[in-house]
Amino acid sequence: MPGYDPFPRGPFAAGVRTESLRRDGRSLPIEVWYPADGVPAGADLADPTRDHYELLPGFPSSWQDAVRDAAPRAGRWPLVAFSHGYGGHRRQSTFLCTHLASHGYVAVAVDHTGNTVFDVLHMVVAMQTGGPRPDPDTRLRDFIAARPADVSFTIDSVLAGAGGVAGVVDPERIGMSGHSFGGWAALRVPKQDARIRAALPLAPAGGPNPRLPVSALTEALEFDWGRDVPTLFVVADRDTVLPIAGMHHLLEQTPGRKRMVVVKNADHMHFCDRVEEVHELFRMMPHDPVFADIQASIPPIAELCAGEHSQDVVRGLGLAHMDAHLKGDESAARFLAGDVAGALAARGIDIAVLP
Repeated sequence: MPGYDPFPRGPFAAGVRTESLRRDGRSLPIEVWYPADGVPAGADLADPTRDHYELLPGFPSSWQDAVRDAAPRAGRWPLVAFSHGYGGHRRQSTFLCTHLASHGYVAVAVDHTGNTVFDVLHMVVAMQTGGPRPDPDTRLRDFIAARPADVSFTIDSVLAGAGGVAGVVDPERIGMSGHSFGGWAALRVPKQDARIRAALPLAPAGGPNPRLPVSALTEALEFDWGRDVPTLFVVADRDTVLPIAGMHHLLEQTPGRKRMVVVKNADHMHFCDRVEEVHELFRMMPHDPVFADIQASIPPIAELCAGEHSQDVVRGLGLAHMDAHLKGDESAARFLAGDVAGALAARGIDIAVLP
């Protein structure tokens, strides 16, 4: 709609803070993004001043478009919780979290300790040195109860003061997003946590999947949410890990207002930071046995759409979805009800919208 454009960076610089929580004896590091105060315009996008961090020892440092430990801007901002994928980490999709912060949101992501990139690498090393091969279904069942509980605990903690943003968060306006296993969590948490008012699952797990012969995630999803939670799926048409048929199944199961956007010529890792790098690492490196039989079928990144295209879809439509349903922005609602495919085509991006 004229006057509403969710794709460019917002009016606020993004700040970021890290804090370590504890739940049931587990350490749960969280990352919190928010509109920053006292930060010069563009400082969160400039390499000398944006945050740099080391994900794995010995690997090159990574960066995110936020200023480390900046003061939060006064206000009453909606909160969006983000859940990472299987073997991921809390900073895996900062392209979305910092975009939300720049538009007046607080976003928080937790490391699901036990199922992060660090845990998977330790398991792979153990297997390569003679350790046992874990059963995929058993491994997934071990994490199913922990995931949703981690998310709700993280929301509780932020509202109670974690990350130093409690005074600027509106506890009545909370949304949820996540990728893959985290997308499954975005569909599972609304059942147990009535505070979730909008969901943005990205390539979620949980649908029938002949490539991953596990049933635990499908069995654990419960869609009797007891209220309308507007849900926007963003998925990939060439997803080798979680094929598109499973996404259609999940869409059918989801109650209330719902929609699916399919990014054409995209694969499963198109919802992470540094898509090209992450896709090729996942395709080529030794991995968790859950995905061992899938890796050989993953196409090279050169055969797929640019990572920036899928990120543009998630940033823009994800923001519009939260604006419409957490902020009550009627212009965002009209944008989503209009020619979304045409708006993306004007940016050189090919999508399909269902229903």
